[in-house]
Order: sequence, then structure tokens, then C-alpha cells
Amino acid sequence: MLIKHPSDIRSSEITDQKVYYNRRQFIQAAAAGTVAVAAGTARSSVLSAATPAAHGKKLEGIKKSPLSANPSVDKTNTWDAITTYNNFYEFGIDKDLPSENSRSFNTANWTVNVTGECAKKGAYHVEDILKGETLEERVYRHRCVEAWSMVIPWVGIPLANFIKRCEPTGNAKFVEFTTITDSKTMIGLRQPYLRWPYVEGLRMDEAMHPLTLLVVGLYDEVLPNQNGAPLRLAVPWKYGFKHAKSIVKVNFTSRQPLNSWQEQAPSEYGFYANVNPEVDHPRWSQATERRIGEFLRRKTLMFNGYGDQVASLYSGLDLRKNY
Repeated sequence: MLIKHPSDIRSSEITDQKVYYNRRQFIQAAAAGTVAVAAGTARSSVLSAATPAAHGKKLEGIKKSPLSANPSVDKTNTWDAITTYNNFYEFGIDKDLPSENSRSFNTANWTVNVTGECAKKGAYHVEDILKGETLEERVYRHRCVEAWSMVIPWVGIPLANFIKRCEPTGNAKFVEFTTITDSKTMIGLRQPYLRWPYVEGLRMDEAMHPLTLLVVGLYDEVLPNQNGAPLRLAVPWKYGFKHAKSIVKVNFTSRQPLNSWQEQAPSEYGFYANVNPEVDHPRWSQATERRIGEFLRRKTLMFNGYGDQVASLYSGLDLRKNY
């Protein structure tokens, strides 16, 4: 069997929408009996659920965020599209494989190990991270580097809230995130797509920005395994590979982390990964994008349309060199 590495795959080889939607119907039917548990009474039960069926019991007490994209301009993608067309290489390289291969992924009793330049190191259970927090629904544009996009209603808390609880020191200039390596269920770990575990990082001011979300849900429901359960990032002005999934470690550091894709292909993937239509991927243009579920392409917006909120973070920085 011929196995292609990510750097060998052309955008034209990405799974055709007609193909994955046909397969989705089978996947949805197979998963129809699985039900998510509501978080209002048992947060730990919610966040340890396996892949949920669409529209099971809802997460409770969620408030709508004013930071959401404009629904009159950006129509949200369906549950089916969001949960069956995923980049999560630990569960397989094809877009439909994560929803198939992550069903037995166990997120029960999940902890996040906090290390580095902070006063409150240690293991944090997910329910402890959420304790005292109000969950927010935020509709974000999600732009992937392969020139496709979605609009996704994430549910979570501002990452800044958790960072403050960890009490980073003045030496903490960056935050590094590490994804779990579960060799029993993550079949993608058997292939050398990347050097595992998956690592991502943000500058401290990016991590503390009000738009940056620590996600625990989707469409008012528990976050599905294939979307990064039980805890992932959403950083809406950056390309999708910056949105670390299934996080097990948060490290505060004085040095810029080397993220996984930057290590794998430094000429193609940089540390910042800000959505920028003026900087093409070496193998395809980033000037336009196709939203999943639509036929026509649209112009890519600088900072994915969040320029008014985040452009000041990069004042004086050459975003062609610092891609």
C-alpha cells in the first residue's frame, strides 16, 4: 500500500465533497445510537462521552457571545459537515477517517498537565478547568490551509481565564500545547506523518486575546472525539493547524515553541499561521477559499475577517517573513 505524506498531497487530491457526503450518511446511521450527556449536572460525564450522535442532550447554561461572526453573513455549517470532514491525523489522513476511527477514543477522567513558567503547576481535571466558568457559544470562521473553510459554533471558555488561574510568571512569553498520543485508538500514530506528539504554540498575547477559546462543545453539545474532545483550541484568525486538539499539556515558556507542522515542512508552515491571502502556500493559492457546502469560491479575508480585533498584535511585524 502506498502511503503519502502530507507534504506530498495536492489540494486536488483532497476528498471530493460528493464522496464524503455519501459516506457521511453511513457514518451517521452507525452512530445514531450514541447520545451525549448534558453538562449542567455532571460536567465530568459530558466531557468523557464517546462520539455523540447529532443533537443529543444539550450542554446547559450557555450564553451567546458578542464575539461571534455575523450570522447574516456567515451561515453556520451543519453538524454533519463539521463532524465528518476533519483534519485530525492521529485518527487518519483522509478527512472522513477521524469520525470513523475515533469512536473508541476514551476521554474519561481527562487531565491537563500544566508546566513551565507559572506558579500553579500540576494536573488539572477538565471539570476543574470549567469550575466557576460560564460556557459561551461563539460562531467562528474556521479556515484551513488547504483552501477550504467552515463556520462553526464552538462552545467553550476564554483561554485567558484558564491562563490567569495558572499564574504565569514574567518569563512566560509563549504557551505550548501538546496533544495526547493514544496508541490504542489513534491509528495515525503508526505512520510517520509527523513527529508525535502533536505540538502547537501561541505567543502569550495571542493566547490571552479575547477571541481565543478553549473549546469543550459544539452546537450546544459535548465536543465530538473527531473534533478534538474533550479540550481543544479555537483561534479564529489563524489557519486550522494552529487549533490544537485533545490537549494534555500546557507549558508556559520563554522560548518560541517549534510546532509540529513547522518542524515537518518549515518552508510551508510557520509559527504564526495567520490567515493571509497575500501569502500563498508553495503548492496552492490562499487568495480564495471554498466553504464546505458551497459551490463557488470566495475571497479569503486578511486575518480571516478578524483584522479589526487582532491586527494590532502584529504591528511592525512582516507577515510575509513571519508566516
